Amino acid sequence: MKKFISSALTALTLIALSFNASAQNASVEKGAKIEFSKEVHDYGEVEFGGDGSCTFEFKNTGNVPLVLSSVKGSCSCTVPSWPKEPIAPGETGVLKVKYNTSRAGAINKSVTINSNAVNAPVKVVRIKGNVLPKPTSGAPVNTSGAPVK
Repeated sequence: MKKFISSALTALTLIALSFNASAQNASVEKGAKIEFSKEVHDYGEVEFGGDGSCTFEFKNTGNVPLVLSSVKGSCSCTVPSWPKEPIAPGETGVLKVKYNTSRAGAINKSVTINSNAVNAPVKVVRIKGNVLPKPTSGAPVNTSGAPVK
């Protein structure tokens, strides 16, 4: 009788462990996942009025299509554009950011991405750098009011 009870308990334990293992396999997170190749773009020194464009490449590492519902710059000088169509699992997309370089000084802005990604439904990427001062013209300056000759 003791052998029967011991065998029954062993069998029940094995069954419970197998249910637990299959429950763990079923708990693999299902959904879109967003992974960026970089999260910060450093322009370094940019000429006044120079090219303020950069890109952020991302990949859907999940198992359902990734949809970016909204993407917003932290101010009107930072304008993002992004793919409006879903990004299939395993595919990549590109977020483009245009910074207005007609303002001299430090760049420290962010872009907030809202999506259906289960690992980061709200993701923030950053841009940084410095816009050099506007160049001065080489023309003579007349401060006396008399015509320049």
